[in-house]
Amino acid sequence: MIPSRLKTGVFSLALVSLLALLATATGASAAVRLNGVDFGAYPAVGATVVTSVPSAAAPTLFENGRPVVGLNAVNLGRSKNVILALDTSRSMAGKPLAEAAAAATAFVAAKPSSDRIALVTFGRHAAEQGPFSTATIDSDNALRTLAVGANSGTALWDAVDLSARLLASQQGGRVVVLLTDGNDVGSRVTESAAITSLHKAGAVVYPIAFGSHADSSGLRRLASETGGSFHAAATSATLSGIYSSIGRELRRTWRVRYLTTARPGDKLELKAAVSKLGSDMTSVTIPDRYGSSSAADGKSSPLLPETLYGKAGDLLFTLLAGLLMLAAGILAASTLRGSWLKRRLAAHVDPSRGRAAKHSTARDRLAMLSGLFRVTENTFAHRRQWRNLQLLLERADLPLRTVEFTWLLISSSFVLAVFAAIVGGGGLEILGCFLIGGLVPYVVVWSKARRRMRAFEDQLPDLLITMAASLKAGHSFKQGIQSVVDEGQEPAAKELRRVLTDTQLGRPMEQALMETADRIGSKNFSFVITAVNIQRQVGGSLAGLFDMVADTVRDRQQFARKIRSLTAMGRMAAYVLIGLPFFIAIAMTVLNPTYMDPLYHTHTGHMLIMGGLTMMAFGSLILKKIVSFKG
Repeated sequence: MIPSRLKTGVFSLALVSLLALLATATGASAAVRLNGVDFGAYPAVGATVVTSVPSAAAPTLFENGRPVVGLNAVNLGRSKNVILALDTSRSMAGKPLAEAAAAATAFVAAKPSSDRIALVTFGRHAAEQGPFSTATIDSDNALRTLAVGANSGTALWDAVDLSARLLASQQGGRVVVLLTDGNDVGSRVTESAAITSLHKAGAVVYPIAFGSHADSSGLRRLASETGGSFHAAATSATLSGIYSSIGRELRRTWRVRYLTTARPGDKLELKAAVSKLGSDMTSVTIPDRYGSSSAADGKSSPLLPETLYGKAGDLLFTLLAGLLMLAAGILAASTLRGSWLKRRLAAHVDPSRGRAAKHSTARDRLAMLSGLFRVTENTFAHRRQWRNLQLLLERADLPLRTVEFTWLLISSSFVLAVFAAIVGGGGLEILGCFLIGGLVPYVVVWSKARRRMRAFEDQLPDLLITMAASLKAGHSFKQGIQSVVDEGQEPAAKELRRVLTDTQLGRPMEQALMETADRIGSKNFSFVITAVNIQRQVGGSLAGLFDMVADTVRDRQQFARKIRSLTAMGRMAAYVLIGLPFFIAIAMTVLNPTYMDPLYHTHTGHMLIMGGLTMMAFGSLILKKIVSFKG
């Protein structure tokens, strides 16, 4: 008897060990699971990646052995939008509906704080029971007041379609947890149309078949085609456990989406890899909605000969692209050579044009775009904004025409926006990059113009003293200006040299000086020119006037510096108050991304961001008004 018992124990131990080994192997192989690949929004490809444990690192997706470019991965365990779709048809009356509501309430209570929940009920008709909200009290109140519909019917696919349309307008992950106890009765939307709506919304569905009369086949298809998991609840006692298991699975789930370049009918080998957890691979074929797939290999019928889709075709198209680029280069070179030849011949054909050609500057480097520039100037040159832009370039002393700078702003905006689109940015990111791309060159030119104006104002007292000394020595006003030019201090020397050039061409001295004052933008210099013009009309000692004005300007500058030093603390406080919210937002995002997700991925969060930025802009204007002084 002892040997028999010993054999039985050894056999039982071996069986248990074998089962444990199989369970370990199964768990290891299922560390990463790739499922729910859909092409409902082709060329967008969606899939679900489920890991054995929650992973903060986003999965890497490979298509036919190559890493996917522009992959959009959403961690459903961090933040998501969830719709609880509950069957409230007449068959759910009594205890089934109460048990379903209790299980759903427990699911809501255990959700992450950043998840946004909405409730959809369906009987004869599907209806939304309140907006998305992170507060559990809203969902609890809706679940507590559930009532069975008065009319018979189970609009299952209408509820699925409504849930997809509601989720499509939300940012972040999108999940539907659906419970029903019967087949679809009375839906206006077909099963295929409802699943297509889910694919377009990028939603994952976790259907629960409650009881023995539910449409298990349709619910299984719903789960498999969206990347969710199907659950069957034979009794109400298992509902709480099923909802809990769905919550745990969501914490380990990533929803990935990207744009593919493959054609309908092509076969794809997709592989999802998560660092330290492993990988999973699946083979799928892109459905051909136009019915042009061949029966041989499942690939769509090619429009061109089959040989052009191999290496020979790659070589042929590469050569064709090279020939097109060579033709474009030859065309550009011939255009430039033609314009160069015309300039060389202009001196012999038309002497006036020849002299003009000799004085051409580096601005002719964009001769190929002269037609575009001419149309732009004819269209916008009469507008005030165009003249302001031209004045800004003159103040900055940049060798650019207004039309060239305008197209530089436009080009930089589009280049940065296209770059944001290539790296996978959203609409707001692309719009922001577009605005930043056009703003940065303008800010650079504005800063250069402001620095040049300040340099001129710093030179103004010494300039006036030099002119006063020249006048006291018996020189004329024009000779006094020439003495400043001869000293060669920029930017004063260049601006006054332009005044002398204008007077030599016949422009009155008063007009030349007023135009210079407007071009420089210095209030102190405008004050000087006004005093000079008055003195030239009424007479008097111009040298004494310059000495007095120089002292006045120096006193104004010293007073402005004193005011600036006294308001330094207020300006620094303004800088801190403006920069502190951005610093706190960045720090909290780095330390606790989950806490900040609702701010970045919800409509309410976006409204809070816009409201905060608006109030900060208004407050910065008030602070600037407080610390500013205009003497």
